[in-house]
Amino acid sequence: MISVAIVANGPIESIPDLRIYQKDIDCWIGADRGAFVLAEQGISMEYAIGDFDSIDEQEKESLKEHTNSYREFPAEKNETDLELAVRQALELEPTKIYFFGVTGGRLDHEIANIQLLYQIRKKGVQGIIIDKQNYIELTFPGTYHLTQDESYENISFIPFSSEVEGITLTNFYYPLENKTISWGSTRCISNKLLSNNGTFSFSKGILLFVKSRNVILP
Repeated sequence: MISVAIVANGPIESIPDLRIYQKDIDCWIGADRGAFVLAEQGISMEYAIGDFDSIDEQEKESLKEHTNSYREFPAEKNETDLELAVRQALELEPTKIYFFGVTGGRLDHEIANIQLLYQIRKKGVQGIIIDKQNYIELTFPGTYHLTQDESYENISFIPFSSEVEGITLTNFYYPLENKTISWGSTRCISNKLLSNNGTFSFSKGILLFVKSRNVILP
């Protein structure tokens, strides 16, 4: 079981201290300026990938010292730097891919990056987006067991498909039993676990599972 982390070019103020995740990551990939963020935090990466049009030559030399493979692409290309990094990550046949630096900043990029989770999930790989305030995961039908996480006091469920059927929330402050939620519904926003453990399940559709906190950590 391999866990890969990709650090992209999102606003630095949204990227958490990556060193606290090192114990969970087998391979780090830096996409464009995300590679320099890894280098600044002293984290060695397997790959640095992108057109690197957002960093200068001195910064390039710095990140080269922290990577085993430096791959520079033309600025004019069909894929984003993040897509190139995902392609490389999938070649490693991971079970899980963490994404940092893919939220905040331009909304078009953020929406596209969240949608990218769908392409990954279709390949049987769990994709997780993390920033200083949020944890985002896309889920397919099934039953999921949750453990209380003091870092994220809010739990929300947002339809990714037009409808999500049979959603059941057990041991939540606002429980549900075999309900359907649709695009635009706010029924499953800002829930909480009642104790250390709980479950959510659904029978049809695609669901975004979001954990968040009200206060952004420094």
